[in-house]
Amino acid sequence: MSKKNFIGGLDSLLGEQPTKPTRQRFEEEIQEPQGKTKRNRYEGTVDELAEKVISSSPKRGRPTTQFKEITKSSQEGTKENETRATFIVNEALLEKLKAVAYWERKLIKVIINSALEEYVEKYEKKNGAIKPIK
Repeated sequence: MSKKNFIGGLDSLLGEQPTKPTRQRFEEEIQEPQGKTKRNRYEGTVDELAEKVISSSPKRGRPTTQFKEITKSSQEGTKENETRATFIVNEALLEKLKAVAYWERKLIKVIINSALEEYVEKYEKKNGAIKPIK
């Protein structure tokens, strides 16, 4: 069996990888050998064209799917009917909640939400419907 040669780096193994468009590459692309701009294919200044090409690069990561009206800053980055809240919790209890979430393969927010729903359900059975705060 022959040994692999890694002297050439990743390019020797994977081949040349495509690079992100840059202003310099864009300017080189739209310039003809005589230095004239190919205006028949492109419209606008070099700055406008460069920005258009660079900004049209595919975006990485999870797409944002936010269709709700944000009324508080605590709602930013959350799903419909969710808001961000901060609570002080006993450390030992938090560690147990994290462990439950891990073993159940659920998010901590799902475990906490179900615990809070269960508590409110029991409270309403015992005391009746909860009246909103004025």
